[in-house]
Amino acid sequence: MDKTTVSVDIGGTFTDIVILQNNKIIKKLKVPTTPRNPEIGVVNGINDSGVNFIVDFVHATTIATNTLLGQFGMKLPRVALITTKGFRDVIEIGRQNRPSLYDLEFTRPRTIVPRQLRFELDERTDFTGKILKSVEKNDVSRLIEKIRKFKPESVAISFLHSYLNDQNEEVVRNELFREFRYVSVSSSVAPEPREYERTSTTVINGALMPVISEYLSKLRDNLTSFGSPPISVMSNSGGLIDEEEAGINPVAVIESGPAAGVVAASIVAAKLGISRIISFDMGGTTAKAGTVTDGRIEITSEYEVGGKSHYGRMIKGSGYPVRYPFVDLAEVSAGGGTVIWLDSAGGMNIGPMSAGSDPGPVAYNRGGKLPTITDANLVLGILNEKMSGSNFSLRKDLAMKALGKLGDPVDVALKALNLVDLEMSRAIRMVTVERGIDPSEHTLFAFGGAGPQHAARIAQEMGLRNAVIPPDPGVFSALGLLNSDWKYEMRKSFPEDVQKDFRELEEALESRFRTKEFDLYADCRYAGQGSEITVKVSLPDRKKIVEEFIKLHREAYGFTLEREVEIFTIRAFGIERREKPAVEVVPKGIISTGYRNVYSKKGFVDVPVYQRSQLPPGTIIEGLALVDEPGSTTYIPENWTAEVGKIGELNLKVR
Repeated sequence: MDKTTVSVDIGGTFTDIVILQNNKIIKKLKVPTTPRNPEIGVVNGINDSGVNFIVDFVHATTIATNTLLGQFGMKLPRVALITTKGFRDVIEIGRQNRPSLYDLEFTRPRTIVPRQLRFELDERTDFTGKILKSVEKNDVSRLIEKIRKFKPESVAISFLHSYLNDQNEEVVRNELFREFRYVSVSSSVAPEPREYERTSTTVINGALMPVISEYLSKLRDNLTSFGSPPISVMSNSGGLIDEEEAGINPVAVIESGPAAGVVAASIVAAKLGISRIISFDMGGTTAKAGTVTDGRIEITSEYEVGGKSHYGRMIKGSGYPVRYPFVDLAEVSAGGGTVIWLDSAGGMNIGPMSAGSDPGPVAYNRGGKLPTITDANLVLGILNEKMSGSNFSLRKDLAMKALGKLGDPVDVALKALNLVDLEMSRAIRMVTVERGIDPSEHTLFAFGGAGPQHAARIAQEMGLRNAVIPPDPGVFSALGLLNSDWKYEMRKSFPEDVQKDFRELEEALESRFRTKEFDLYADCRYAGQGSEITVKVSLPDRKKIVEEFIKLHREAYGFTLEREVEIFTIRAFGIERREKPAVEVVPKGIISTGYRNVYSKKGFVDVPVYQRSQLPPGTIIEGLALVDEPGSTTYIPENWTAEVGKIGELNLKVR
């Protein structure tokens, strides 16, 4: 029997599906996302592929983020919170961050746990981990009676200093499991200091447990007819976790989708021998940027979910902090479906609204009335009216009409593309210049359905002379899932013996997940600082870690301090390698070109259009030109060339 693996990446507009059979990719599809029931879109796509039996199912989804943002027509489940006596309001008091200092109409993010669902227990652990007051089971029983009356779907527990000693939390957890299906415990979810952030992470985890568990259950039921394959989900940190772990720790999959693209970019870059890249993923709803240096994907240990952003920067205090490892990404509201609009003064704006897949851009002819970036690219001739690789056609006349309501259609389209390119360049600056990284030393890796249309212009805006369009950019994140390994995380704060504590984390990961390979990290800071820098640990030695921290601090901030360096938290990732798909360069046929009327500096001119599937390695294309392929189009400006590389990648260079 054929060994079939299905990889699925659910985006805001399209669901990308890649079919791997006997270690060879046999089919790639893009189907519309079904936001209210995303598993339906998945099954529709699998049915279209003709697959009957699946051995392995790998998956990336943004359902966790979208639930916290109030999408999918879903309410957050009712969550109860149990804290140390005197600390039940920590979750609402938060920090002294003022997201909008001068906004008289600012409203705080809604409290996930209302006060009547926050309960206290008379227990105490001190800052050394010593139990000052143990939990009394009679107190727990009486508390459970109170909680039961409110009928919560999930219960979160966060006791003071439980990251050093989880004894009291474990007693309460065991009692709660007799009454409630979903129990989220801070010493398991986020065993780190900072009471507010740890409590917030635990509550978010508790709120998502019923949502993710129900979603995975529905997905599993829908996959029964395909042989009930095991389900693996992409985590925030760029590795796969199994279905059980995703259900227990759903905070691990909040940014599941965006992480897969960075993983894919790092793997392709390694195959091409490129050491420094900027990954740029532009889909239908958003654009994401990240960096990879010498194969190392940048990781951050804190994220704010459900908050607001200002020019791509997450506004601290506007959302819910989550202490968990995430691939370090900057995200902006700039995708193919991003809406173009005029403000009251007649100024042109883009986003943050998106047309999504329903109704989608005006050119989709599905009832959309607001012009989008896709409509602009179509009017300028960059996109073909007949979408390559499908029977779907775009209506240029409808796009012209919609853009015409804002002014001259061509003029509006040009201005909109300039705006969206600037917005996406801003995301790249956030993960390079604002991190002390020189972008000119990097190569831009552009993917996603819309990324190749903008890659060269964005590279030019950022002062980059090279950009790479990898094979199959339209389904690149789904390909990244197939190239990902299983990756599980454990951590410990305030390690006393770094080498011994790292070894204990490795042993715990091996015991629970059977992993034999490990990646190590340490969050470090100077004494007196309130934030940390994450250091990749090559050797679990305190002196080496401190030296690397000082180097990173100098690179990021331009100075060092004559202070003690504190190792705040150490993390170990247990890795289990998966078989990767073979890379094949299929012999190409005769290169044939068509022509398309595209706007240039001289006005509209006929430019050559190449089919990417026909281009053999070594082919050089002079701009102005276009390369079409299923799910995407690469735009090569007049002062650029594109050369087909050894694995079929397009290497764009400034002439």
